Amino acid sequence: MTEAQTLRGRPVNLRHPDKLFINGEWVAPQGGLPAFDIIDSTTEEVFYSVAQAGPQDMDSAIAAARYAFDHTDWPFLDPSVRAEYLRKLAAGLRARSEEMAVYWTRQTGPTFAMAQASMQRVPMAYDFYADLAETYPWVTQAKSSMSNWSAVVAEPIGVVAAIVPWNTPLSLATWKIAPALLTGCTVVLKLPAEAPGELLALTEVAEEIGLPPGVLNVVTGRRGVTEQLVRDPRVNKVGFTGSSEVGKKIAVTASEHLARFTLELGGKSAAVVLDDYDLEKVAAIIAGQEISLTGQNCSSLTRVVVPRAKHDEFAELLGAKFAAVQVGDPFAPDTQMGPVALERQRESILGYIEAGKAEGATLVTGGSRPAHLDRGWFVEPTVFANVDRNATIAQEEIFGPVVSIIPADDEDDAVEIANGTPFGLNSAVFSDDTERAWGIARRLRAGTVGHNGFKVESLLIGFGGVKESGYGREGGEMGVSAYIEPKTVLMDAAPERYK
Repeated sequence: MTEAQTLRGRPVNLRHPDKLFINGEWVAPQGGLPAFDIIDSTTEEVFYSVAQAGPQDMDSAIAAARYAFDHTDWPFLDPSVRAEYLRKLAAGLRARSEEMAVYWTRQTGPTFAMAQASMQRVPMAYDFYADLAETYPWVTQAKSSMSNWSAVVAEPIGVVAAIVPWNTPLSLATWKIAPALLTGCTVVLKLPAEAPGELLALTEVAEEIGLPPGVLNVVTGRRGVTEQLVRDPRVNKVGFTGSSEVGKKIAVTASEHLARFTLELGGKSAAVVLDDYDLEKVAAIIAGQEISLTGQNCSSLTRVVVPRAKHDEFAELLGAKFAAVQVGDPFAPDTQMGPVALERQRESILGYIEAGKAEGATLVTGGSRPAHLDRGWFVEPTVFANVDRNATIAQEEIFGPVVSIIPADDEDDAVEIANGTPFGLNSAVFSDDTERAWGIARRLRAGTVGHNGFKVESLLIGFGGVKESGYGREGGEMGVSAYIEPKTVLMDAAPERYK
C-alpha cells in the first residue's frame, strides 16, 4: 500500500458527525433533514456524512449563545482566564493536526504537505490572541470635563455569527473565533456543508477543554439557516468570509437590526511587474502561489500586469512553469497540485476558460481536464496571455488555477489596469527599486500590497479588502477591535484598582 493510499484510508475519527453542538452538548438535529454527504474531491466517493441543521436547531444555537452572554459570567471574566481557554484550544489542535490535514486534503484538494503546514500554523493564532490578553488596552483612562475619573472600556460586542466557506475553513474560522472568545463574546459557528471535518474536530477540542456551555455553538446547514442566523436580532455581530455577492446581502440583512459586520470577500488580485525585475523570479512566485491551493484562494495573484515589451517573454516563462506542474493525488509526495473542491467549481472554472478563449485571449497552456486523470475534480493549471483588461477572465473571480497576463504601456497604465476591477483584496509589485515599488504600492487600491512576492500577513497586522473585497479587518490587534464595543464610563472617583 502506498503512502497516499494509507493516508486516504485512515478512518474518520470524528465522534459526533451526525449531531450539532449546542449549549455544550452534542444534540440530534430537530428538523428531520437529510444528512450532508462529504465527498472526496479526488475519488468522488462519500467518505463521511454530517448532520443538517434546520430552523429549530439554529434558533436553539442562537438562544444558547444569547443566554451565555447575558446570564453567565463569561463576558466578565478577566481576559487572562479566557486566554487560557485559547491556549488549551491551541494545544488540542496541535495534537490533531495530522488528522485535520487529512480531512482538508480529501475535502478540498490541497496537497497533504501544504495541508499539514497550514494545520500546524493555525494553533499559533490561538496562542497569539491569548498573548494579546496581556497587552490589549481593555481599559483606557481618558480625560473628561464631566467627571473626576473617566475611562473607555473595551467590552465584548455580544453574540457573534461566524460564517466560513469551504476553501480554508479552519483558518478562516480561527480569525473569527479566537478574537471573539478573547473579548468575551459568544459564538454561533456555521460550518460549510462541503468541508466541515476540521471544524468538527475543533468543536470536539472545545468540549474536551471545558469551554462553558453556550460560548461556542456549531451547526452545519444550508443557505436558509445562514440567512436566519444573520437576520436574527439576538445576533450582534457577523463575521463572514465568502463571495462578494453573498457578502453584500449579509451587509443589508445585518443592517436591518444594526448588527456590526466584518466581511472578507472576493478578489481579483494583480501583480504589477516593473521593467527592472527578473521575470524568471516572477514566474516562479506566481506559479507557486497559484497551485498551492489549486487557485481556491481569494487573495491569489491571478492577474499579472507586465510591460508590453516583456509580455511574450514572460508568457513563455509562466507557461513553462504551469505546464511542468505535477497534477494528481494530493496525498502523493510528488504531486504539486490536487483537484478543486467541488464538481460545480470545476465546471465553473472550465466555463471561464471557454470565455477566455471566446473573448480572444491566447491560451498558453492548460485549459481542460488532465488527460491522465479519469476521476476527481481536476483542472489543468492554465495561463492566458494577451488578455484584454476588461475581459471576463480579467474582471471576475474564477477561484481556480487560471492566471491572466495583461500587457501595460507604462507604469501609469499598469496601475490603472491593476485598479480596474470591482475588487481590492491583495496585490503585489515586483521591482528591485524600493522607491519605485513604494510609489506603486501607495497607488494600488488593495487591502494588502506585497513587494516582490505573494505576501499576506493576517497574524501580526491583519488582513482585509477595499471596494467589493470586504469591509473591516481580521487578524492582528485589529481583529480584536472588530469584536469590541467601546463603553465610556464617567466616575466621581477612580476605582481602587486604577488609583
